[in-house]
Amino acid sequence: MKLVHVLHHVNQMEKTKFLNFLDRVCNEAIVKDNRIRDQLRQLELDGQIKQASSAEIKNLFEMVLPHFKKAVAYELSLLGGQTDIMTGIISRDGNSIARLSWLERLYERDWQEMDSQSKELSEKLKVKDDEESRNLSIYHQCYRVAFVNDEAINRESKISYDEKTVLNELARQLKITDDDRIMVEHLVDPIPAGNINECLETLREIGLIFISKKSQYAYVPSEIVSILHEIDGTDLSNKYIRRLLRTLSDPELSNINKAHGKRIRNVSRVDKINNVLKMKLNASDILLHDMHAVSSTLTSKRERLKRMMTDLDIDPERLGGTIEERADIIIKSLRQSALHEFDVLTPTGFNEMYGWLSRLSSQEEELPSVESRVREEFEIEQNENIDAERLRSLSITPFDILYLYSNDEIKHLCDDLHVSRRGNCRYNIIEKFIDITDKLVENYEILARRDYMELSRRGLDITEANIGVKFEEATKAILEQLNLSVDEELRRQLNTSKDKADVIVSLNETDIIIIETKTIKDSQYSKYSSVSRQVKSYVRNYESLGKRVSRVVVIAPEYSDGFIKSAEMDMEINISLLEAAGLKKLLDVYKSKRMPKFSPMLFTKGVFLNADLLAKTI
Repeated sequence: MKLVHVLHHVNQMEKTKFLNFLDRVCNEAIVKDNRIRDQLRQLELDGQIKQASSAEIKNLFEMVLPHFKKAVAYELSLLGGQTDIMTGIISRDGNSIARLSWLERLYERDWQEMDSQSKELSEKLKVKDDEESRNLSIYHQCYRVAFVNDEAINRESKISYDEKTVLNELARQLKITDDDRIMVEHLVDPIPAGNINECLETLREIGLIFISKKSQYAYVPSEIVSILHEIDGTDLSNKYIRRLLRTLSDPELSNINKAHGKRIRNVSRVDKINNVLKMKLNASDILLHDMHAVSSTLTSKRERLKRMMTDLDIDPERLGGTIEERADIIIKSLRQSALHEFDVLTPTGFNEMYGWLSRLSSQEEELPSVESRVREEFEIEQNENIDAERLRSLSITPFDILYLYSNDEIKHLCDDLHVSRRGNCRYNIIEKFIDITDKLVENYEILARRDYMELSRRGLDITEANIGVKFEEATKAILEQLNLSVDEELRRQLNTSKDKADVIVSLNETDIIIIETKTIKDSQYSKYSSVSRQVKSYVRNYESLGKRVSRVVVIAPEYSDGFIKSAEMDMEINISLLEAAGLKKLLDVYKSKRMPKFSPMLFTKGVFLNADLLAKTI
């Protein structure tokens, strides 16, 4: 979840620690950087950062990002191993939104595993019978010296920022994995187990985590996750490393495992991949060294990376002449892939794909279900609901889901979905669900009128009972294509067992538009009283929770004259009526324009909205 969205989901008190730290960074940056001082003046905040809007805070953060990153790195260097474990957890894929109790369980699990393995490592350090053991012994001795040398000048033993940066570089040069590095540190300076509240509070103080006291959830913006990866020297997160590994041959996977002293005889391809992921290797080390045979020439390595770009559907403007340039292109392309992967499928299409995978899993019991794969890989708590919006807020894309399946499994999925195995099978599957979403939107008016037979004739396999749900999904897809902020996360938070709005469009931190979708067969919508009671209840509930409902928009196939007249006479709420054909027309006009602009405020232009007049303003 982006910083601006996190700021929407926490209150002013919960933002305070972050704003205090950001303010401190800004004050330090002003002294050192004239350019930033001039830019800050243009924002005209006059030191009133706590009164700034979410958009202004985001702009401020982006301005001072290099200074923010440096300040965070320095603060983390002064903290202990407990913080290392916790920042490792919150920067892992899937942990950017989590309950505090779940983070505590993850910490306990990671600590116990680290403590057990560190005891084994202690014995290994005594033997020094191979290069890996010798390298670990060197790092252990260097870390111990750096830790205890403060005693010589009568100071508390600790690792300074300068010492930590040197030790991190030493670990990289000696090919010490992240897990081994933390275990060595634990042997020298034992990391505490148990209560993490103090650790989380420290992370709040330095602007890394937001904690909602009411919901007991922790939020880590994706921009902060990127900072933690850079500080830690991690060039790609696990989900992208997995993509790289899927493109490698078995011998190449064996080369990586062998380079780090892992067993390869009688080890399956899946286990080889999982072993590499557990080692938390950098992608650059894999691409430049580990995956290649010892006898490989520079030319053969360069050609192999060129083929990998094709396998990963990377089409760079410039191929790169050296192996380092090609590795850099692959890494940067994967980092940036999320920017377009989220837009490949609408949430509706994403939900369709996820639902199809779930149904398929239930038919093939011997294979792990998509839900169990997602929960295990992205460490999602069992009682958390998984849907497209939740996955999107965790920065998990449809491609991330499909890369949880092996290449052989993906080929079988193509067969089940009746799509081609030629080219990139995962892209072929995604394209199928783009078509499904497009079909729902294309038949929007027929969905509104609940014409089951016509939907069947047009190739939409929908049960009659499910038409209303599909109409709601198609409405969301249209609003998203109009570039409106359909906020499913907010809807989930605001909805109760009694009041469940169909769609919420966020205008800013406080203002929302409620969209209510109605289908009816062979008739007009004529009973205003029932709809009125329903939407007024939504408005009362949401406004009691601190939101301001700017408008309620009802979308139905058609309205009777009596319904429209009753809506016009209702002084209690700001309501607008739009026919399904009218919303579809707005989308068609929007798509036909070269540089279209659609403002949600168009929904406020009267009670019965004339789509022809609204279309002229796009």
